[in-house]
Amino acid sequence: MLENKTILFVGYSRGIGAATAKLAKNYGANVILHGRTESKELVILSQELNYKYIFCDVSDEEAVKREVGKLGSIDVLVNNAGKNYSKPFIQLTTEDWQRNFEVNVLGPVNFSKVVIPEMSERKSGRIINVSSIKGYDHVAGTSAYASSKAALKRLTSSMALEFAPYNILINAVAPGFTETEMTSVRMSPRIQGQIDKIPLGRMAKPEEIAEMILFLASDKANYITGQTFCVDGGYSING
Repeated sequence: MLENKTILFVGYSRGIGAATAKLAKNYGANVILHGRTESKELVILSQELNYKYIFCDVSDEEAVKREVGKLGSIDVLVNNAGKNYSKPFIQLTTEDWQRNFEVNVLGPVNFSKVVIPEMSERKSGRIINVSSIKGYDHVAGTSAYASSKAALKRLTSSMALEFAPYNILINAVAPGFTETEMTSVRMSPRIQGQIDKIPLGRMAKPEEIAEMILFLASDKANYITGQTFCVDGGYSING
């Protein structure tokens, strides 16, 4: 499905990211991984899958330019790096707000700015942003994280409109509750109560989110742009 496509996965050493990287290999993609640091998880995953990797802080524009500039042509960019300070509104500091937006919004901006010129020149490219159901008005979420994911959803549609003439298709995936290490660490009675409202009766497996991401990366999605797809087991339609 992805034969001969070079995909740069940003923020991909664990959870949904690792699952997507593994599935992409099965679909024939040439994959490059990114992590914030040269972590043990990033190195092990790259060795396991025989992938190249880069590492840098997504909010550091110059570091992103430097690292991505080493890679050559990128067919698909998937922005998955994320930050979530799970605090009540009154406890969120200015630094918390800044870091949420630096990672969740400026991160995709920085990576997109590097790959778009070459995509525009060849009139072909895909950018997929990983948002969250927390970015929707009817889903409760901590203020800073939810605001940044709502901004990413709007960024996706704005960029899609601007770059459609260059055949650069830009979409987003908004996962619901997913079985990851982060979910298990943050589990609380409040979160469990939200999970209990999922019509399908369970959280998503990371591979189920990965399938939607890679569908949008493939030629099967040639007429889709500017959209954000909820993959949430029906949570968003359950009031």
